[in-house]
Amino acid sequence: MSGRVLDGIRVLDLTRIVAGPFATAILSDLGADVIKVERPRTGDDYRYGPSRPGETSLSFQNTNRGKRSITLDVAKPAGRDLLLRLVERADAVTENFRAGWLASHALGAEVLLARNPRLVVASLSGFGQTGPRAGEASYDIVAQAAGGLLAMTGPEGGPPVRAGGALADFVGGLYLALGVVSALVERERTGRGRVLDLSNQDAIFAITDSAATIAAALGVRAERVGNQHPFTAPYDAFEAKDGYVAVGTASNKLFRGLCAAIGRPELAVDERYKSHRGRSARRQALNAEVAAWVRERTCDEVLQVLGPQGARLPCARVMRPDELLHDAQLTARGMVERHPHPALGEIVFHGNPLRFAGTQPRARPLAPALGEDNAAVYGELGLGPEDLARLAERGVI
Repeated sequence: MSGRVLDGIRVLDLTRIVAGPFATAILSDLGADVIKVERPRTGDDYRYGPSRPGETSLSFQNTNRGKRSITLDVAKPAGRDLLLRLVERADAVTENFRAGWLASHALGAEVLLARNPRLVVASLSGFGQTGPRAGEASYDIVAQAAGGLLAMTGPEGGPPVRAGGALADFVGGLYLALGVVSALVERERTGRGRVLDLSNQDAIFAITDSAATIAAALGVRAERVGNQHPFTAPYDAFEAKDGYVAVGTASNKLFRGLCAAIGRPELAVDERYKSHRGRSARRQALNAEVAAWVRERTCDEVLQVLGPQGARLPCARVMRPDELLHDAQLTARGMVERHPHPALGEIVFHGNPLRFAGTQPRARPLAPALGEDNAAVYGELGLGPEDLARLAERGVI
């Protein structure tokens, strides 16, 4: 194997909870040395969540895999000075405090870049560093609401429904990781770092399909249509005898194949349904035809007819994450990681979808204990055990 694509890159990670740590977990997966900077004594709030009694939360374990942990109170003068010394050895700093928090502690981007002009400074906040809402508090559901996604999601005629799995936080994390890597690539050309100002509202607005573009040009508003598609049909999750099967037909060819497979070939030649526009206008009626056929069968029977052994249509059983722990495809792709843990026995992580040929797995498979790497990281600054003991007594680390 040829190493890891981000070998040699060091990231000082001041982020906490979900979005920022997910971004830096991606960077860690790719080989970066991610040093997680946490509050003394308590650490990241995400350490406290679903877990066995007395153990660090499993959510924290998953989103902080492969990192190192140091404790540091950057609000204290001595902590600020230590952070600036660490900045000199870093390639990037990531943070997701409220806009302006670091600057209020004399640690704004200009201060960090003055100490290390090659540094990438990447900030993720609810509404960004500029604009009338800069500095407002935000969580996943707020970003989904403010970014337009919440209004698009939910049953037809019903209330808005939050997309599951803290989607806004994870989307923000993906953009943050992409921004850091992009700035590092540019630095190779220019020799200088960049400042990234990322807003979670921006990130969600950017993934609301082409809804704003269509509305501006055609005056067509995005309405909630549940699992259906606003511009074609059939496209839905259909209830079978023992679960649900998702089926999508977004071409005329696929629609004809579906009609033949369910024994309704006449629908494919019906003038009302021969175009996307016609099928979209009558999507409820068409989806009802497919729903009636699926309802009489098990999921396996549906997939046998519609799947790769039959009509070769895009379709899949609707699976819960826990049902995917032994999924053959995800297992073959290395997406279900299992690692021994000193207290938990075995811990399961979601793998990294970025699969570069010939690369090694991350060097550290597990998330760190709080302050586990204080001695090693601060030792690089020339601090010994007595120095660390004094700093700990003062609450700096």
